[in-house]
Amino acid sequence: MNADEANVFDLAPIAMWIEDFSGVKGLFDLWRADGIEDIRTFLRADVSRVAACSRKIKVLQVNRSTLELFEAHDRDHLVANLDCIFRDEMLTSHVNELSQLWDGRREFSGTAINYTLSGRRLDIQLRGSVLPGYEDTLGKVLLTTEDVTAREDARRYAEGVFEHSPVSLWVEDFSGVKNLLDGVRDRGIVDFRVFTDVHPEFVRQCMSEIRVIDVNKATLDLFCAPDAKTLLHRQADIFRDEMEKHFREQLIELWNRNLFHQREVVNYALDGSERYVLLQFSVFPGRERDWSLVQVSLTDITARKKAEAYLEYLGKHDVLTKLHNRAFYTDELNRLERKSLRPVSIVVIDLNGLKTTNDQLGHAAGDSLLRRLGEVMNEAVSLPNHAARIGGDEFAIIMPGGDETDVAVMIDNVDKLLKINNQYYSNAPISIAVGAATSTPGEPLEAVVRRADLAMYQDKQAHYDDLRSLDAASLT
Repeated sequence: MNADEANVFDLAPIAMWIEDFSGVKGLFDLWRADGIEDIRTFLRADVSRVAACSRKIKVLQVNRSTLELFEAHDRDHLVANLDCIFRDEMLTSHVNELSQLWDGRREFSGTAINYTLSGRRLDIQLRGSVLPGYEDTLGKVLLTTEDVTAREDARRYAEGVFEHSPVSLWVEDFSGVKNLLDGVRDRGIVDFRVFTDVHPEFVRQCMSEIRVIDVNKATLDLFCAPDAKTLLHRQADIFRDEMEKHFREQLIELWNRNLFHQREVVNYALDGSERYVLLQFSVFPGRERDWSLVQVSLTDITARKKAEAYLEYLGKHDVLTKLHNRAFYTDELNRLERKSLRPVSIVVIDLNGLKTTNDQLGHAAGDSLLRRLGEVMNEAVSLPNHAARIGGDEFAIIMPGGDETDVAVMIDNVDKLLKINNQYYSNAPISIAVGAATSTPGEPLEAVVRRADLAMYQDKQAHYDDLRSLDAASLT
């Protein structure tokens, strides 16, 4: 090395080493003679072999940046403390560079962990090159050690945020999806929604092109997966049923070049339970041209959706009997009034003796009677008919399209189920009064309800007349 070259080497802004690897070459020759072929497996099987190679390396020269990086006073100070610099993880990562030299490569690279003489950890990007004229002996190798600690700290931080995020995160490759969409666009398709209406198989084809790169722990927890391998193997169990419809809407967003969007979707955990999630999709900055890196976050909103569903249920149902409530009953009558479907039949049912039960046995006993009647009506009434509790002891059945024959069958079913229920509760039998009416042409439903009410009250009056007759007979 002449004076100019030496000056350039010494003043270079990156740490540079010139080392003698001829001793390593000697070890390689011995191992080859012993029949070693797979050097990686050989070195990993016994880390002392890596250490033996490291001891054979001689440091010939280092520049000023090397001394500054490793906090050494001079070359001798540095060489005397190499065991403080190259330790711990270094031997494992050194296998990569040694393997490249073994394979005959005269340029090699890798990452490693080094330490300064004060013990500070350094993430190093290592690059090496055998100098011309030393290809056979490896007598002079130029190495650069670039400090990439800041970059690696940022990467580790990002990975930590990803892994420990409380939100399910997926990193995916959508480049295959983009290629398919570009192909459709190149065919002159303009209305993508109509295209997917005609070709629903295209949506499934796009789904099959998604490549999952990584998922975090929150994803495994959300979907009850023991590990990422199981999760990815069973994606069909997670993304099913309604998911294809939601994914189609996502494709339409992408078709319209909306690379950042969100929507509520339904997925399934591996135990079969539903997961309502808020899906947020974003293409990573710099990957807008090929969508090769996208992030999908899934926020679990199952509890919120269940709460909303329960509130909606409470708005339309009676909690005690599980039947529809009066608000639903009124809305349904108003809806049917506006429809042309006729006839409409109304069955009105009143629970006899509820006040007496409440007064004599308490409201818990009365509630039990109401719950039992609710069970009977829930069993007897199915769509398109609706059963509702419309008052304290009053119930109704709305029968769209039902005529007198259908009414007779309905009342008979209620009577049969009630008799079965009373057999199980023989000490507290339920008695009901029933009235029904079927609409005539042009008759408002309000009038139909009044006729059904009147018929129910007549049946109730007959019930109490019978009770009074029995009481009078028992006194004679």
